[in-house]
Amino acid sequence: MYAPAELALLSAVHTAEHHALAVARLCAALDAAFEACATPADPSRCARFAHEVREALTRALADPALVTPAQREGCTHTYRRHLIATDSRGLYTVASLVWQPGHASPIHAHHTWCGYAVLEGTLTETRYAWDDARQGADVVRSHPRASGAVSFGGRGRANIHRLSNGSAAQAVSLHIYGVPGEHIATQVNDVLPLAREKADAVH
Repeated sequence: MYAPAELALLSAVHTAEHHALAVARLCAALDAAFEACATPADPSRCARFAHEVREALTRALADPALVTPAQREGCTHTYRRHLIATDSRGLYTVASLVWQPGHASPIHAHHTWCGYAVLEGTLTETRYAWDDARQGADVVRSHPRASGAVSFGGRGRANIHRLSNGSAAQAVSLHIYGVPGEHIATQVNDVLPLAREKADAVH
């Protein structure tokens, strides 16, 4: 017979092992995507790479051990990012983002390729088009991204968006960025302003 404390420790070890295996499965799928890519300098230009990353995210959605309860914890004032894995060669970083009701990202493009999937709840994705003359982004459309949604985009201002949680419940998303872990806060988002109204642009 195990004492309650011993049972709790065994359960924690079992959970940690399952999490490590889930992370290893995702990283193996991402490594395979890079190996299949014909344009390693900019893998987002490779259709097969984009497909493989989407497939890896889709499989990750069905793997409950990948994101631990601690990596689903949010904070009150803004969305919270938890680092899950980072490639030893600096090719990619995997993170969970936790969104409380009312949280939103800034309007941004990306300095690197990025894929994401919604694990829990519903996010709203607003897409924008860059107006070079007005030096800002115009709203194109908004649509809900419910649990199970998967997306992939390349770097540059052809893929400007904003994610927000307009629901009454927490949302959790899984993101893969083409940067080393130490650069996730500085070399991913290209934060952009809204385009000025035409009358304001004249004055």
